[in-house]
Parts: sequence; structure tokens; C-alpha cells
Amino acid sequence: MHNKKRMKRKIYDRLLQWKRVSQGDSALMIEGARRVGKSYIVEEFAKKEYDSYILIDFNNTTQQMRDLFVNYLNDLDTFFMYLSLYTGTTLHQRRSLIIFDEVQRFPTARAAIKYLVKDHRYDYIETGSLVSIKKNVKNITIPSEEEPIELNPMDFEEFLWAMGEQSLMTLIRMQFEAGKPMGQDMHRKAMTWLRQYMIVGGMPQAVLKYAETKDFNQVDRQKRLILNLYRNDIQQYAEGLETKVTQIFDEIPSQLQRHEKKFRLADLQKDARYRDYDSAFLWLADAKVVNICFNSTEPNIGFKLTKDGNTLKCYMADTGLLISHSFDENGIVKEELYKKLMFDKLEFNEGMLMENIVAQMLRAAGHKLYFFSNYSKDDAEKRMEIDFLVSKAITTSRHNVSPIDVKSGKNYTLSSLEKFRKKYVSMLSTPYILHTSDMKTEEGVTYLPLYMTPLL
Repeated sequence: MHNKKRMKRKIYDRLLQWKRVSQGDSALMIEGARRVGKSYIVEEFAKKEYDSYILIDFNNTTQQMRDLFVNYLNDLDTFFMYLSLYTGTTLHQRRSLIIFDEVQRFPTARAAIKYLVKDHRYDYIETGSLVSIKKNVKNITIPSEEEPIELNPMDFEEFLWAMGEQSLMTLIRMQFEAGKPMGQDMHRKAMTWLRQYMIVGGMPQAVLKYAETKDFNQVDRQKRLILNLYRNDIQQYAEGLETKVTQIFDEIPSQLQRHEKKFRLADLQKDARYRDYDSAFLWLADAKVVNICFNSTEPNIGFKLTKDGNTLKCYMADTGLLISHSFDENGIVKEELYKKLMFDKLEFNEGMLMENIVAQMLRAAGHKLYFFSNYSKDDAEKRMEIDFLVSKAITTSRHNVSPIDVKSGKNYTLSSLEKFRKKYVSMLSTPYILHTSDMKTEEGVTYLPLYMTPLL
């Protein structure tokens, strides 16, 4: 399958760095949603960088294997001898990797990492989804030897690589850094790719299918398999919260289609309170199915300090999945709907897709998500909505926060942004508008094409 090679992921370099720096002193824990490509990338890494490796998939392993962790942890020579026998793999000291795949299914193995790392014979990588869900950490001590990193859906650049488009992002980065527009042809090309990325999303299964077939129906089928998997996970693992989590999950598309993207709990249940639902939102965030965006009441550098727990926006972690999740009347998104999306001819609220993909790109770039919302019944001057706030990489004494507004259409006003800039002038860094046109700067506002979001 020649396409497999092309699924290049940036996390690979992080794995290399860990191997070099840690020299066996820590185990890596790769967390991410189901089907986001954790096992695939770890196995690629194992094949290339080690003399031999063993992969234990705790979704699908024998009782015999589980018993090893229970019976032989105090006798590691015997433990490794059996492990080697059961898997038919020779282990080489400091040159073999042992992978615990979907380790949340067997917390005992995760707790064992402490002893295995201390023993120092081999390297260890764990992968998991739902890693921090209560039932998966019950009765175990999380080993301090565990170094967590997160794997997100493929970002825009990884998507381009998978499509054989090696150098476009380099040009985008160059123009962004120089503060120069892309020019008509290149801008059009980049926007066309961004639309494809928005529709297909970043789940490797869907991206691979798209690279192979360019057929949206087949891509849609892949995305539906993943959505069904998420639904089953909710039923299986959201102990006691199944109903609330399902309610929120099913409600995401219609909440994002509203002009005010804030999640309105009254749509789930009359008089619902956030505190009744916060563990359900948390569950979805822990499962990496959604990206939660919190309301910050003031654009201050410690967003956390000004977080308002009673209003949030709930984006799907993958925009491709959001599309399949939104148009679900008869279980398949029709090809012509995809074509309309592709050519910007869809009349429905495209704003929700644009905002969702921006949230996804900001998360992939390492930002936590915050927005700003100030509602006032009586005073129009006080009414403001800013889609996202990001803070500068290097904090200075003032001007640390950039407000970001996402505009999907050609005609828009900047009234919220202008009020916001006036009110918080001393706190703000460059304000950005993310839009479908090329880059320009006007009256202190930088207008960026949407595909430059990852560079913020």
C-alpha cells in the first residue's frame, strides 16, 4: 500500500527526541482520540528505530498475557522470558521497544511501567484513549516515569503531505513571516486545499481513503465508522453519564449552527445547569472527541483566572467528522453536498465549519481555546463577541493577547472587534481577522487567509 508511507506525522520527531534524551529513563504515553493514528505511528517508529519490538494490544490480548503482569512483576527475568516466548520475539537490551497499546483497557500494565522503566532493559511506549477517565485510573498510581504527549488529528500540513503536496506550507509560512500576500493563484490553490481538508478532516483513515480514491462517498463511510465507534465508546465507558454525553454529542451540530455558538443547555433540558452537565462535557473532552472553548471574561494573560465556567463552546475535534455528523438524515452525505461544500456553494451556515476548523488548527498548534463574550441587555457598546483569544508565545508586561475573529463570507462588519480594541487597548497584541481572502493589514488589523491559522 504505497500511500501508507506518505502518512508522515510530526509527532515522529518528538518520539525520536524522547528516545535520544530519555535513554530509557521514562516511558512515553501517547494520548489521543480513537482512530487518530496512535498505534500506526508507534509501530512505524518501532520498525525503523529498534532492532526488535513487541506490541501488546490490550483491546485484544490473552488472559495469559495479562497474568504476566499480575504474577511476575517481582521477577522480571521470568517476565521477559515469557513475554518473548508468547510473542516469538527476541528482545535485545537497550535496543528493543515494548508497546502497550490501548493501555487504559488494562490499568495494571500501566501501573507496572514504574518497575519496568526502573529495570532499564528496554524502552516503553504506551498509547491510550480515554486515558484519564475515572474508571481507567481507579486503584492505580499513575507512574511518574510516564511522559504524556497528545496526538491530534492530522494538521493541515500533514494533510498536504499525505496528498503529495510537499512544499505549499513552506511557501505559506514564508509569506506569513514576511507579512506578504500569497498572490491570486497561490491563494486560490491554498484555499482549495483548505476546503478539502475541512471536508475530509484529519482522521488518518479518512485522509488515506481520500488520497487513494478522491471519492467523498468513500471518505464519508470511513468517517461514519469512526462516529459509530465514538457512540459505542460513550455507551460502554461513560458510566452513569451515557445519556447526558449522548445528548451533548448529538446536539453539537445544531449548537454550532446558531449565530451565537455558545452551547445552550436549555436545548437539552429546561432549567439545565452547567454543573449538572460539566462532567459530561469533561468526559467528551477527555475522550478527545470535542474541543471545548471557554469564555474568558477579560483578555488577560492568565485566561484561566478569568474563566467563566458557565458558558462554553463545544467544537468537534475533527471538522471532517462534524460534517458527517451534521448531515445525518439518511446515514450518508451525498456526493453533491460535498461538491457544494467544495465550491463554496452551500447556502447553510458555513460559519460553523470555518470556526470549527480554526479551533481544530489552533489546538493542533498547541493553543488552549478561549473566546470572549460580553452580553448586555441595555448597552449596545458593551455587547461584544470575539471568536478566539490567543496569547503570545513570549509574555511581556502588556499587549499579550490577540483577538481573533473568523469570517466565512465576503461581507462582514468589525463592530465587536472595534469595541473590544477600544476597551482593552493596553492588553492587546495584533488583532486578527481570519477570512477567505488573501493577507492584508489595514488600520492595525491583520487579515489572514484561513490556512495561515496554524502559524499564529
